[in-house]
Amino acid sequence: MRIKATLDRVPGGMMVVPLLLAATINTFFPGILRIGGFTEALFVNSASALIALFLLIAGTQITFKTAGSSVGKGVTLLVFKWVLGSLVGLLAFWLADDNGLFLGLAPLAIIAAMTNSNGGLYIALAGQYGKEDDKAAYPFLALSDGPFLTMVALSIFGTMGFANGMFSPMSFVAVLLPLIIGIVIGNLDPEMGDFLNKGSDKLVPFFAFSLGMGIDFSAIIKGGISGIFLGVITVALTGGIGYLLFKWIGWNPIVGASEGSTAGNAVGTPIAIVAANASFEPIAELATVQIAASVVTTAILLPLFIGFLAKRLDKKAVMAKAS
Repeated sequence: MRIKATLDRVPGGMMVVPLLLAATINTFFPGILRIGGFTEALFVNSASALIALFLLIAGTQITFKTAGSSVGKGVTLLVFKWVLGSLVGLLAFWLADDNGLFLGLAPLAIIAAMTNSNGGLYIALAGQYGKEDDKAAYPFLALSDGPFLTMVALSIFGTMGFANGMFSPMSFVAVLLPLIIGIVIGNLDPEMGDFLNKGSDKLVPFFAFSLGMGIDFSAIIKGGISGIFLGVITVALTGGIGYLLFKWIGWNPIVGASEGSTAGNAVGTPIAIVAANASFEPIAELATVQIAASVVTTAILLPLFIGFLAKRLDKKAVMAKAS
């Protein structure tokens, strides 16, 4: 049975197939792997630990001379995604109907979904299609986790006052530290870096499966067509424009497109926003289910979109060599 060959034929197969398999199990048989012990630790709860290890290994391949490119890419992706999501949300506020919706979408849901990205998905895609400095950009993307940047956007729009306590500098340090440790190890002993790097790709299907165990397909049903639409435009706009932006700069455009997702923790953003400003309460429930649908939709659609872009680039490269 040629499992690896089959996965290699699927765009992003090493990541998307385990993720979708786990999501299917979690949707229809949520308790089957939640039996404690090593089984639950590996297949359900391992994503954070494995991603941290993946990040540490990526750090071993970064020299102090090349670390600047990781910072540049990370900050570029963070700022671009926040600006784009905020502008689309602002447009939705301006064009909203009497119910406060734009094309059936809550503007709050648009901002939260488009400015928060799935870090695990980015790591998996950057690991498959990018280089070490692309993976090492991840800690800066983690700054978008949670409601902080959504609140900043809403504050700028004048719809609410700024609220404290929505971003912890220590949380950023906690994400950055494994990468820094990896950089130190790799620079002190390149042989140790080479040793660790040999196994990094093998982590991808395992943390992808664990990520999938946090996805429930019923979220798509609850979010309805509007939630699916939010996921589609998140992939198309943040992923598509990220691709073009990185291509224009001269970086790997596939990595730029890898930010076109919605983070799972974005689902809690409306509740946090309501805690700071109760005027958003009437729309919070709808925004929550729409964001949840976008999380699932982007987790499925983005790897397929990335696979399509990668094949398109390969064809162009072949044609360029032939001409």
